[in-house]
Amino acid sequence: VTTRGVGRYPLFSIIWKKVRGVTVKKEEVEAFITGIMPQVLEGTGISLVDVEYVREKEWYLRIFIDKPEGVEIDDCQLVSEKLTAILDAKDPIKEKYYLEVSSPGIDRPLKKETDFLSHYGSKVDISFYAAYEGEKLWTAVLVSHDKDSILVKKINKGIESKTAVKVARSLIADIRPHLEL
Repeated sequence: VTTRGVGRYPLFSIIWKKVRGVTVKKEEVEAFITGIMPQVLEGTGISLVDVEYVREKEWYLRIFIDKPEGVEIDDCQLVSEKLTAILDAKDPIKEKYYLEVSSPGIDRPLKKETDFLSHYGSKVDISFYAAYEGEKLWTAVLVSHDKDSILVKKINKGIESKTAVKVARSLIADIRPHLEL
């Protein structure tokens, strides 16, 4: 059964009810979806930001998209419909799940190379898996990065450190643009 509609939140959702008792690995689903998204997005001016296949109470396949002028509900619907056609044909996910297509928002996590490059010299919020140097959350200026670490100037009580600190990415749960409120 496929139900289509707009929920209470600014997000287009399609709900699939599939139950076959076979579970596909999270990483396999994410890799498959990432692999087919160029075909889905071709000619739309929309880019893929991220794919998440997560189990909360139920399974959710979340597709985050963006475009320079901003994402509208019609963009989410277009991507949902094009992706649905491919998923219905290939049927790669055997368990029941909810498909959500949305914009990642202005505070989306930095994940891709271009995300990091575009935030050099900007303030970021860094969340650690466990306390690092006595704190689980830092605000810092992003100086550079590589696949294993980031280089930042920590901000303490509104003052930017003169010295950059190298932090292993394996210690970092999340990096997001800092929002001044």
